[in-house]
Amino acid sequence: MKFTTTTRLALLATVASAVLIQPAMALDAQKFVDRLVAAYGAVGYDIKPGAVSADGENVIVKGVKIGLKADAAAEPLSLDQDITFTNVAEGTDGSYTAESVTMPDVEYDIVDAKTPGHLSLKNIELDSLYVPGGDKPSFVNSLQMIGSLGAGPLVVTRAGAEVLSIDTISASNAFDPAQGSPDLASVASTFDLNGFKADLSTVGEEDPSAGAIITELGLTKVSGDIDESMTWDMADGHVVIDNFTISLNEKGAVSFLADLTGFTPAVMDKLSAASADTAAKTPEQVQQANGMLAMEVMSAVSITSASLRYDDASLANSLIDFFAKQQGTDHAGFVTGLKAMVPAMLAGVGIPALDALVVPAVNTFLDDPQSLEVAVAPASPTNLMVLMGAAANPAALIQTLGLTVTANVAAPEGDE
Repeated sequence: MKFTTTTRLALLATVASAVLIQPAMALDAQKFVDRLVAAYGAVGYDIKPGAVSADGENVIVKGVKIGLKADAAAEPLSLDQDITFTNVAEGTDGSYTAESVTMPDVEYDIVDAKTPGHLSLKNIELDSLYVPGGDKPSFVNSLQMIGSLGAGPLVVTRAGAEVLSIDTISASNAFDPAQGSPDLASVASTFDLNGFKADLSTVGEEDPSAGAIITELGLTKVSGDIDESMTWDMADGHVVIDNFTISLNEKGAVSFLADLTGFTPAVMDKLSAASADTAAKTPEQVQQANGMLAMEVMSAVSITSASLRYDDASLANSLIDFFAKQQGTDHAGFVTGLKAMVPAMLAGVGIPALDALVVPAVNTFLDDPQSLEVAVAPASPTNLMVLMGAAANPAALIQTLGLTVTANVAAPEGDE
């Protein structure tokens, strides 16, 4: 009898525990979603989730509307299907992590009285989600919110015709130490947009002159890729953009590289606070505050090096031929005219040192378009406030910056 009574009490206790746990799990699921909405709201998103439920360690949201607080009048993106957050866990500081997020394909009608359209985005994947705790995430916390994401293809149509498509989009962040650490030391990021195609044939309907140029240059259909990689050290705000390249197939490519210091979490938190703290201020107060902040940032940020490079495949000669035809001359004649124009334009600036840099490089490029690059490399890292002061003497500024302009010089191995 005693054994039977004990067994019955144990069974009842187990059932009672299960009954109590279920509401707690549902409450945790709602708490997770509330924290997610608040965290993304702090960085500018307006998220309105549907019904929330839990399935073990997974959280399911029945649809969501996503908008931007800065563009509250715009129609939000509505997803009606379930969104599943897998293996959700709560941290001791009120933060949450999710191993992955499964999202539905996006099918979105573009409402436009003149030219309605449709956007389709498939195969959305998001891994390693981190939701910071606290009322207002710091910059360091916000920087760690996504480990990696991918999607594609993306297709945009207008009036039934495809105007833009992208094969794949991917981005990833590697954190040191692990994602979610308050002691974040560095992050390495990559972004790749592969196989984009754009149809510019309809530009002429709104701008006939631009449409004529696009058609003449063979740019009615353009395609290419965008690639980016960078590292960011928190201690000194050292940002290295070692690749940011926009490539147009069979036309050319533009690349940007930079090495900067001073973008520390403290500086970024101030920039974030300034952008959020404008509603209660008059335009004059906002302008004054922004001016003071700009001076503070320029004093903190230093430039080690930067460059902007264009590598030509065929676009430069096509442009020369087009404008030569417009002026009733040939390719060689138009190049000769351009060579005479550049020194005349620079003469108005009145900086002989700039003439010596620009004119030879431009002439070399015009004779045989291969590449043109503008770069700065001060002898030592120089903060932007010092450079601003040096701008009063442009010739000295050129020397301080270590400014160079080169043409038809091969990019260093490893650069795009």
